[in-house]
Amino acid sequence: MGPAELQRATTVARRYYLEDKAKKEIADELGISRYKVARILDECRKQGIVRIEIGVPTAVDSELSEQLRVAFRLQHALVVKVTAPDVVTLRRELGTAAAELLTEIVTEDDVLGVSWGRTLDTMAGALRSLAPCSIVQMTGVTGAVGANTIDLVRQLAAVSRGPAYPIYAPLVVSDAGTARALYEQPGIAAATSRFPSITKAAVAIGSWGPDGSQVYEAMPPAMLASLSTTDIAAEVCSILLAQDGTPTGGDISRLTISIDAEQLRRIPEVIAVAGGASKARAIHSVLRGGLANSVITDESAARLLLESHARIQK
Repeated sequence: MGPAELQRATTVARRYYLEDKAKKEIADELGISRYKVARILDECRKQGIVRIEIGVPTAVDSELSEQLRVAFRLQHALVVKVTAPDVVTLRRELGTAAAELLTEIVTEDDVLGVSWGRTLDTMAGALRSLAPCSIVQMTGVTGAVGANTIDLVRQLAAVSRGPAYPIYAPLVVSDAGTARALYEQPGIAAATSRFPSITKAAVAIGSWGPDGSQVYEAMPPAMLASLSTTDIAAEVCSILLAQDGTPTGGDISRLTISIDAEQLRRIPEVIAVAGGASKARAIHSVLRGGLANSVITDESAARLLLESHARIQK
């Protein structure tokens, strides 16, 4: 193109792609036909004057997502194509997907409940927009200072600018009397009394062991010893589950400050955020138990979930 042609081509491209003008409007402005406008736009793309990129912040396997949604009758299922095998990348990309989903589906009429986990912590860091809803902490504090449930609630509330209801108490305490006394504290009751009003929740899923569960690390040694012969498949919001999704672990709830299984089941949408092949068994348990009805996971976990589901259906 000569200088005059190049100037006209960039004007046409700018009007069409950046100013959202119709081809006829551009044609009328420049005194040419709309067919000429179309040819100029085609030439702009051929010459590299216009380069179109389709940006997908989080790559999702739509086919696998739909298979997972149908198999487990989920409200939402997102299977993320994780770009690297390390756990840091896994958490970052699942957390980003969770942030994007919350931005899309949460409204100002919702009450958003959250537990804690390292993936949910990355979710909070990735969140850029959230409707001005109430944020309710569903479990007591676990995790390191500066990366715990209270900090997660604070980050979410800073984005949503809605009211926050944190729980200033540990997730696991030493005895039942301490737990009962903490539940009666006005600040804690302000959060726990809102459990029935939660309409959407984001939860992490733990596999039972020192590397897979925050609750395991916080448990008193005597309680851990009593659970050593129990086959625990998953932990969600300090609720321990067997492989078939039924609560197990005896009387652990008397030592925890947390939403209980029935309260969690009554929430209209609970989004479980967890991935990796090592978490597939735990995710399956949570879904079978009805403690989550939406899931964000990765391809390796999704395939194992579908295989497990197929075996059960036979």
